[in-house]
Amino acid sequence: MRRFITFEGIEGCGKTTQVRLAETWFRERGLPVLATVEPGGTPLGLKIREILLNRGCCSIGAEAELLLFAAARAQHVRETILPALEEGVWVLCDRFCDATAAYQGFGRGLDGEFIRTLNEFSALDVTPVRTFLFDLSVETGLARARKRAAGIRPEEAEDRFESEQTAFHERIRNGYLTLAAAEQSRFRIIDAAADVETVRHEVRRHLEDLL
Repeated sequence: MRRFITFEGIEGCGKTTQVRLAETWFRERGLPVLATVEPGGTPLGLKIREILLNRGCCSIGAEAELLLFAAARAQHVRETILPALEEGVWVLCDRFCDATAAYQGFGRGLDGEFIRTLNEFSALDVTPVRTFLFDLSVETGLARARKRAAGIRPEEAEDRFESEQTAFHERIRNGYLTLAAAEQSRFRIIDAAADVETVRHEVRRHLEDLL
């Protein structure tokens, strides 16, 4: 079984916090675990992340954005994810292919079939055994994300997507829910409007079922 778990959701959904808490849960049980993030997870991925997420970097068209995410993923899978999985490590990934389908497909309106093909190519046939979708209203998510970004220097804030119109984020949320409905055996939808501890217990319940 692929020991690969992904965490997905709109901006401000709290998934990054839950990745860290899940990592702690695995370590407390003596299970080998690696927490990683997209775009990122490799030196190349971190450089691409800076380009993609920092608003002040440069103008990026939808097509270029899609290909940059795919490039970061291809390197991430080959250099970090696959080696860990081959060693029997549980890998927890903050965003993966579903994010590309939701953001660049549903959000940007790029061709979904092409995105599926590109995702398969860049992921090297790696697919998650479980995906947690942290769902909450766009209004709440953006308020959380913008509050978080407010305490960071503008040149360092990863807020390019937060600056998009609300309608863009609504399409992303609806896209995620559409993806989850199509693969109910893989997805677990978590109410991300709840407090951190409530969400943590819900995630751990599903992890225990998985193990």
